Amino acid sequence: MRGIKEDAEPSPDSDLRDELQAMEARVRKMRDSRNGYSDQARTAADKRNAIQGQYKEHKEKVDLVLAEVKAIRAEVRMHKEKRNAIQAQLKDIISQAKGHRKEKGTKKSATAEYAQLKHDVAGLERTFETSSVGQKKEKEMIKSIKEMKRRIAELAPEVVQFEMIAVDLSDMDTAIKTLKSEADASHQAMLEAVGRADAMSKEVDEAFTHRDFLKAEGDRFHNEFVEMRKKSDQVHEKITELMVNVNEIRDKLSMARDERKSWMVDHNASVKSEMQTGAESEDVADALLSSLQNQGSVTFGGTSKSDAQGVVKKGGKSSKKKSMRRIDMNASRRR
Repeated sequence: MRGIKEDAEPSPDSDLRDELQAMEARVRKMRDSRNGYSDQARTAADKRNAIQGQYKEHKEKVDLVLAEVKAIRAEVRMHKEKRNAIQAQLKDIISQAKGHRKEKGTKKSATAEYAQLKHDVAGLERTFETSSVGQKKEKEMIKSIKEMKRRIAELAPEVVQFEMIAVDLSDMDTAIKTLKSEADASHQAMLEAVGRADAMSKEVDEAFTHRDFLKAEGDRFHNEFVEMRKKSDQVHEKITELMVNVNEIRDKLSMARDERKSWMVDHNASVKSEMQTGAESEDVADALLSSLQNQGSVTFGGTSKSDAQGVVKKGGKSSKKKSMRRIDMNASRRR
């Protein structure tokens, strides 16, 4: 029965069309997968950028904390060195007070040597101004004063660095008490600075811990971004490879469709040519015109004897038309 699906002939391109549909469905699925990876990559990149922004801000805080701790530690070192310098000076003065002398070649501390030189210069200048000495002795005293002042100038920067306490070595007991007091003060200042540094240790540890956390999170999101981007690129490469085959099948179907269309056009033209009537056919019209020119008459179809009377002679008129002219047009009026 006409129209039944089982009796319909399969399309000649059905296999190609089925293959194309399957491949296009696969491409759509792969594009969805690629777009999904791309979305995940963008999400990871946004999170990474946000974390990196936090890391940058937090790093500035860490730098400020570290700078403060560094300043405190420098203060600790300064107080410690000052204490040690005063204690060295105190040790030398105590030794002098007890009448002890250091072994030859043993180097004094800068502060002790500085104080001793200042004391000696002051004594020589006082003697030079108040006493009458010979010319030779005077020259020796002037030479000694110049040498000691030159040495004092050399030691001055080092002594000033520690804010060395000037003491009167002529009063040893007072000098020792003064130096002990200053040494203790420097030691207490050092301990106070150490306490401030220790108090900041918790803040420093928390700052470093949070900094490390932000860095780890930033690295994690970056690695996730790289992984998703890589998967997206891999799927895109497969889509590109598959589209080569898809386009080949599309070209084959297009060529087959164009070929069938060409067949149909040729077939329709042939059928139309065969089904033309004489009036529609240019060939028939040309043949009749040629017959009329050559023979002087043309016969248009017909099978009866009366049809043959319809012959048209060149330059004449048919008898039928003549009889039609003889009809009395006033006959109806007479009646």
